[in-house]
Amino acid sequence: MSNKNTGDQNTESFTGNPNEIRLMTLDPAHFHAALVQKHPIPQVDSTVYIYSPGGPDLDMHLERIEGFNSRDKNPTDWTCKVYKGDDFLERMLREKPGNVMVTAGNNRKKTEYIKQTVAEGINVLSDKPMVIDREGWELLVEAFELAEENGVLLYDIMTERKEVTTRIQRRLAQREELFGELVAGTIDKPAIVQQNTHHLLKSVSGQTLRRPPWYFDVNQQGEGIVDINTHLADLALWGAFPGESFDYREDVQMLQAERSPTVLSPEQFEKITGETEFPDYLQDQLVDGKLPYYCNGEMLITLRGHHTKISAQWNYQAPSGGGDTHYSVFRGTRCNLVIRQGPEQEFKSTLYVEPVEGIGQSTLQPAFDEAVADLEKDYPGLSYQPSPEGWKLTVPDSFYLGHEAHFGKVAEDFFSYLVDGQLPAWEVPNMITKYYITTQARELARATEDGYKTDQR
Repeated sequence: MSNKNTGDQNTESFTGNPNEIRLMTLDPAHFHAALVQKHPIPQVDSTVYIYSPGGPDLDMHLERIEGFNSRDKNPTDWTCKVYKGDDFLERMLREKPGNVMVTAGNNRKKTEYIKQTVAEGINVLSDKPMVIDREGWELLVEAFELAEENGVLLYDIMTERKEVTTRIQRRLAQREELFGELVAGTIDKPAIVQQNTHHLLKSVSGQTLRRPPWYFDVNQQGEGIVDINTHLADLALWGAFPGESFDYREDVQMLQAERSPTVLSPEQFEKITGETEFPDYLQDQLVDGKLPYYCNGEMLITLRGHHTKISAQWNYQAPSGGGDTHYSVFRGTRCNLVIRQGPEQEFKSTLYVEPVEGIGQSTLQPAFDEAVADLEKDYPGLSYQPSPEGWKLTVPDSFYLGHEAHFGKVAEDFFSYLVDGQLPAWEVPNMITKYYITTQARELARATEDGYKTDQR
């Protein structure tokens, strides 16, 4: 996909010069919209155009931006030009004061917003998920086709790629003398495991996160199986098959999927949203006065024959001293690469290298030492120590940027792609594939519950 189009839609070329990116934020209703602007990016103009229907979501977004501008350490200097009205989308598409649209919020209409925006020759940087159901996935495929026709780029914000342990895991999996080859695995012992635990009541930028009430309506936010699992499906493709393009029709097999709710009481709902009652659009979902929020989802699939487990769990609140956690496994013929982030790791993402049965540590030690020496070039101060199953890598704290900082890093990547005039060749087919995976898992989980389908093996 190239933005160096000579047609009528998009004739703007990007050079990487300061202030050439002009952001338009469309209906910011999720805190991720603000995190793109948490730190200044030289390529981005300080004036940002916001189009919104108005209301509490917009108010909270503007408060977050003002918080960035007024903080004592490294304040930003954003100027927000706001349009409020029911015709916010049409107004943005007509005025076009910017060249990149950022969207993060209510997912019910997001895919249609994306499609209309790229159809007008505007680049789009979207929060995940870009789709929440099969119909949305079909629209997204059309949106990518329109983006190609109009010479613009469409990209989603995959922050987990910026986590240092996932980046190192990805590199080590490519060292055949250490990792060997990715095994095929089984349903009971998958080759790839990507598992996250999140919490509905949490703190962002030092303050308790206030989630909008619509966030708890799966018809607006989407079920968990299509939300967080977007990141996890992405990590499976990006981490285990770097630089490879996937075709969802040939390379993916859906095996099993299931979903389950986290049940919220009215008191818990109030603590998270500030609302004393469940809104009308949630009333028909209540069971005995409580909300079964279908935010948990698990799937078993194969990626080119490699069994893969993807699972996301949402709890109400983290344990004392804890937070969101990530667990990841790549199983190789010579060693396993395992990321753990539990109490034993003090909830800090930690990577372990563990020789497989039949291959001793002494056999792998030379290859492991060579890999560590190579990593130290990019991560000075990286070290390791023995663990019960092999080795534990210790990465200096300076390389743990934190989830909130990852948004700006992904945005910088996107802006560099605008300068290049194209995304890496594998990005679009893999975005289509990962959203196929999540939306098909939703279909399978629901169908299985209804008794229409069983295990697809």
